[in-house]
Formats: sequence, C-alpha cells, structure tokens
Amino acid sequence: MHFFRSRLAATLVAALPLFAPAMAQEEEQHSTLTIGVGGAAIPSYEGSDSYRVMPIAQARGKVHDYSFWTRGTTLYFDAIPDPIGTGINIEVGPVVNVRMDRTSRKGIKDDAVRALGKRDMAVEVGGFVGVSKTGIITSDYDNLSARVAVTKDVAGAHDSMVITPTIEYFTPLSVTTFVGLSASADYVGKKYGRYYFDISPQDSLASGLDVYDRAGRGSGFKRMSFNLTAGKSLSGDLRKGWAIFGLAGYARVLGKYGDSPIVADVGSRNQWVGAVGVGYTF
Repeated sequence: MHFFRSRLAATLVAALPLFAPAMAQEEEQHSTLTIGVGGAAIPSYEGSDSYRVMPIAQARGKVHDYSFWTRGTTLYFDAIPDPIGTGINIEVGPVVNVRMDRTSRKGIKDDAVRALGKRDMAVEVGGFVGVSKTGIITSDYDNLSARVAVTKDVAGAHDSMVITPTIEYFTPLSVTTFVGLSASADYVGKKYGRYYFDISPQDSLASGLDVYDRAGRGSGFKRMSFNLTAGKSLSGDLRKGWAIFGLAGYARVLGKYGDSPIVADVGSRNQWVGAVGVGYTF
C-alpha cells in the first residue's frame, strides 16, 4: 500500500463528489457510500523535488446521518448527525491519521535523503471541530466548510502534535459536473521538525548534507496547500453510479522546515500533486 508514503495524497478525496450527500437530502438518503480509486503523481518525500506515481483509494459516506470520510491516510468521523436540507452543520468527532513518510527507502530517489535512513510509522490520534453550510452562492447544493483537526502521534515516531486547519468550497455546475477549491495548513510541534527535518552530525556524515537543528526549535507552520478538483458523472447523476475525477494541487514547505537541507539543498519548497481516478456512489 505505497500510497501511504506521502500525505500530499491526502487531498485527493476532495475530488470525490462531496456535495452529493447534500443533493441526496432531497430524497432523504440517510445512508450513502462513495468509493474512489485512481493514481496520483506526488513528491517522493515531503520536500522532495522528484516525483513518483502512486495508487490511491479514498471513501466517504453516511450511516444513519452520521458522516465519515477519508483524506488520504486520515479518517474523520462526525459524531453529530447531518441536518436535512440547506443550513448550518456543526461537525465534531474523532480523527486518526497514519503517517508513513520515509518509512521505506525504496521510494526516495535522492541518495542523500535515502542515506538518512528510514522513519518509523506515526499514528496520529485526536479530534476535529468544524462548521459547514449548504446553499451558499450558486445553488441550494454548493457547500462551504471550515474545520480544525488536532492530533498527536501515539506510536512513538515523531511523538508530537499536528494541527490542521482546512477550508473547502464545492459547487455543482450541473447534476453531472462539479468543481471544488480547498486550502489547508499544517502546524506542527518541535519534535515533528526535529524528527523529519533536522540533520544531526551523524546524519551529516552518512548523507553529506549540512548539519541542521533549527526545525526542532519550537513549533510552527510547516506547509500550506491549495487544491482544485473537478468531477464528471458517467451515469448522468453524481448522486449515484460512476464518476471520473481529477485534482491539481500545490503546496509550499514553509519557514525553517523549508530551510532544511533535505528541502533547500536536494529538494524544493514547491510541491505539486496531480491525480485522476474513478469513483462509484451507492
């Protein structure tokens, strides 16, 4: 399951028809499921300037008006039932993420970063709170949402916190077509920066990269991400059947994290992602 290697793929599910449950509310569908699979071109590690193509799989759904969805390796569950029709929806619930960046040397194309060795898998557990509204600008079915997730690694990898604020907007152009925009950021604790971005004297000897210890000096914003998504129904109605989707995304590694040699010397602050796939709504 190599798609777990980069969290940049976490934005891919935004290409799934997120407004479809809102459209389906007219029919009082209290349980739905959308599954998507496809391929994504992503950096070989966070901060890399080389890319690889990875398979991805995402899902979102609703069971008796309780929603759940994935963002790459992250699973959200909304513990508050969705309201019927347009209006404001409050979201509160648990979230868990599996982070496997650099857990294998096989996918890392840069020799110096590969020489730094593998990182352990992180399991980040916490919660999120958000608010969304259906029926904003274009119709009764467009949706604007904002949420903040707060998690902490419980697997003993980076052993730090990650705070992720996200804003998303989606609108149907017709019953067969949709587009969406999203923006998010990652704020991380000092142990995260130390684990993934600092270079110790021993690491420097092994890799040839300069010693670097600034990323682990306090917490900070690590990355900003922006994504454009679109989808087209193959069955004539996005609320059911097959659909194709695509995503184009840009992220930038920020501040002291972007100054790390794994980014500044052998990688890039600018991170791109592209994805295409197919989804099915039951």
